[in-house]
Amino acid sequence: MDGPRGGLRVENLYKRFGRDVAVDGVSFDIKPGEFFSLLGPSGCGKTTTLRIIGGLLTPDAGRVYLNDEDITFLPPEKRDINIVFQHYALFPHLTVYDNVAFGPRRQGWPEDRIKAEVGRLLEMVHLQGYEHKYPRELSGGEQQRVALIRALITRPQVLLLDEPLGALDLKIRQQLQLELINIQDAFHITFIYVTHDQSEALAMGDRIAVMNEGRILQIGDPRTIYENPINRFVAYFIGNTNLLEGRVAEVRPGGMARVHIPGIGDVWGMCRHHCERLRVGLDVAVSVRPEKINISRTPPSEPGYNTITGLVQDIIYLGVSIEYIIRLEQGLTLRVFQQNLADDARQVITWDEIVWLYWLPAHALVLID
Repeated sequence: MDGPRGGLRVENLYKRFGRDVAVDGVSFDIKPGEFFSLLGPSGCGKTTTLRIIGGLLTPDAGRVYLNDEDITFLPPEKRDINIVFQHYALFPHLTVYDNVAFGPRRQGWPEDRIKAEVGRLLEMVHLQGYEHKYPRELSGGEQQRVALIRALITRPQVLLLDEPLGALDLKIRQQLQLELINIQDAFHITFIYVTHDQSEALAMGDRIAVMNEGRILQIGDPRTIYENPINRFVAYFIGNTNLLEGRVAEVRPGGMARVHIPGIGDVWGMCRHHCERLRVGLDVAVSVRPEKINISRTPPSEPGYNTITGLVQDIIYLGVSIEYIIRLEQGLTLRVFQQNLADDARQVITWDEIVWLYWLPAHALVLID
């Protein structure tokens, strides 16, 4: 076949289970060799979408194309797409070697080629010498590595990964995230990765599709999704943010708006989505990430900041950073992250102190939806 393989297109997918709509008009394009993450809370439709792509479910409407070929109704074994699930799904009665060799044997590979390829892949995931072990003798991380290379050995055009690291502890999960990125880069295979873990999606995906209630809300690279969320849900779901509800008091050219926040006063922010709807009197939210807020015992020495004061209600030591919970008027609170620098000369802020908080208007995103 000429040209790169593994390009996948989903058009207007719908799927219901009884009265419940699981997938509601989902569409996206994935480039060959891309690491594409489907991110959303439990029950949002991401796994259903993945199973439709893999042929394990049939959509009620819509189409799935692989390299512009309609594969919507092809059985799974005809699609050149493999799947890795959260719970390993290894054959318990087969050794590691035989689990990995299972697919190539079904395809009729010669045994010497199978032996060479299994050995190479086991070395790639640091499991050389494990050929004769059984799944019950492996840790969770080791089992998932075996499941991964078993799915990859036949070189599918697309690999679907459904929460593959969800059952592992944090350090193993972080280690396997890096291994997955390196393996995907080495194989140049299209990965579609389903997760509810925002940090996982931000760390691994070339692009992220954020889903909720069966719909795609936003697609973009990790930085765009984090820095320029399209609405309140995406801003709140991706990472941490302070969402301040208010009403537009003034609109200036370029998307700049002054928003009145009850209990805080007026703050300036930037609109980046649906700005044609921005007008005085419109109810909006202002999203400010905790790491964008400066915290100090004194006000900023330079003009141009949004500036407020508050009381330190709680302090949470996180190792790499310190989180401050600041109580404002009318019961509002703000979260502030400050990097924990060993040579930080600033005086340590403690509980029940009155502090100044300030941030740039460019770091305050005015959200209409």
